[in-house]
Amino acid sequence: MAGPRNISVSEASRPVLPRHAKLKFDETRKVWVILAPERVLAPDEIAVEVLQLCNGERSVGDVADQLAAKYAAPREAILTDVIAMLQDLADKGFLTEAREKTS
Repeated sequence: MAGPRNISVSEASRPVLPRHAKLKFDETRKVWVILAPERVLAPDEIAVEVLQLCNGERSVGDVADQLAAKYAAPREAILTDVIAMLQDLADKGFLTEAREKTS
């Protein structure tokens, strides 16, 4: 059974930061960082924008749609880049898949 660190990001994924990680703006250094226990990651501006859209409700496809519209760029190229970036973060344990809400 795959744990949260072993997600495979696809267009249908609904990525979200795990409970132990927070995306915060570091006022001292004037950069966005992902804070996790004993680890800090400073993503670039594009990664921050993508991560801010990853709320566990939007799919990766929805994120690509939004960015393609915002930047008037080809959706397929954006989708490929977003999946690669999110997969890298998932492989490092900085991203997980949103779980279906059960009532």
